Amino acid sequence: MPTDPVPASGTVHWIGAGLSTGSGLAALCDTAERVRLWHRTESRAADALDRLCLAGRAEPRAYTLSALTAELAPGDIVVSMLPAPEHAPLLAACVRLGAHFACSSYVSQAVLEQVPAAEKAGVVVLTESGLDPGIDHLFAHDLVARAREAVGDATPASYTLTSYCGGVPAVPNDFTYRFSWAPAGVLNALRSPARYIDNGAETVAERPWEATRRHVVDGETFEVYPNRDSVPFVAQYGLPDAWTPRTFVRGTLRLEGWLRAWDSVFEELKTGDDARITALAGELAATYPTTDDDRDRVVLAVSLEVRAETGPTWTGGYLLDLVGDAEESAMARCVSRTLALGVRHVLDGSLPAGLNRAAETADRSERWLRELARNGIEFTLRVDR
Repeated sequence: MPTDPVPASGTVHWIGAGLSTGSGLAALCDTAERVRLWHRTESRAADALDRLCLAGRAEPRAYTLSALTAELAPGDIVVSMLPAPEHAPLLAACVRLGAHFACSSYVSQAVLEQVPAAEKAGVVVLTESGLDPGIDHLFAHDLVARAREAVGDATPASYTLTSYCGGVPAVPNDFTYRFSWAPAGVLNALRSPARYIDNGAETVAERPWEATRRHVVDGETFEVYPNRDSVPFVAQYGLPDAWTPRTFVRGTLRLEGWLRAWDSVFEELKTGDDARITALAGELAATYPTTDDDRDRVVLAVSLEVRAETGPTWTGGYLLDLVGDAEESAMARCVSRTLALGVRHVLDGSLPAGLNRAAETADRSERWLRELARNGIEFTLRVDR
C-alpha cells in the first residue's frame, strides 16, 4: 500500500531569490501559514522581499543547509530555486526530517535514487513544475488525451509531437537574446547531446545547435533545436503503443537569426573547457543582461498531429506567448506561479508521497491548466479535426 504523505505543516521554505523567483512567492504568502525566504544573506533575502513587495509577509533568512535543517520540521515544504546539483542534498535532509520537497528542475539521477526512501517516509517530491519542464508537460498530456479520445488507442496511426520553448527579448537585439535565467545553464545545455525521434528513427545531435531548424508559430518564424533526451517522454506522455512516432522532439526556441548571431559562442563551446565556459557565461551575462528597462518574452508552442492509417487526421496545439512587465519578467511569472500551484497541492494534501511531476495524468493536467489560467498565465488551444 502507498504511504500516506506527512500532513503539511503550513510552513514553506523558499530557497533562492534569483531571476525565476516572482509572483508565485506572493501567491504562497496568501496560501501558506508561514513563508521563509532563504537567500545568500539575510539582508539579500530582505532586499528581495522588498523588491517583490512582500516585506513583512515572509521571513528573510541566510541560507546554509545546516541553518535550514535547524528550522525544518515534519510537514514543512522546501522549495528549491537553487541549481539542480544542489537538489539532492536538500532532498536528503527533507527525507530525514519528514519535510516535502519541490523544484522546477528535471529529475536528476541523484534525486531519483532517493525517491524510494522519500515515498516510504511519506515525503512528496515535486519536480518539473515550472515552465519548461512544467507547463509544457501539462500541454502535452492534455493534447495526447484529446487525440486518444478522437482517434482511439488501438487505431494504427503515426504522429508528430513537437514541444519548443524559449525565453527571448521582447524587442530583438543583434544578439537575438538577453539572459533571463542562469547564463551558465544556457551554455551547458548547448554542450549536452540531444536525443530525439526524426523521420521515425532515434537521432542524436552531439552539438544541438547543429540541428537547428526554422519553425513557424502563429505566422512568426523562429529557430528551434532539440534539447536533452526527448525519447523517455514518449512513455511519460502516455502515447498509445499502436501509434508510431514520425517525429518526437522537445527543444528550445530562439528568434530568427539566432544561429548566425551566436556563431562565435558556438566556436567557444566546441573548444572551451569548463573554466572557459564559466567565464564566457559571465561575459555574456554582463553584455546581454535583461535590465529593468528590458522586457522578456516567453514562447511555448506544443503541437500534436496524429494520422490514422484509415480515417481522419487529428491536429491540436497549445501556444503560450507572454511578455514581461515592469513588475515581473515573463520567465519569473511562468516558473514561479506554476511551482507555487504545485506547492499549494502539497499543502492541501492532494499529491501522493514519492515522485510527482507537474503532470502525471491528463486529469491533473486539465485541472492545473484551469488553475494557471485563473492565476494569470494566458495561453490558447487550437484543435483541428
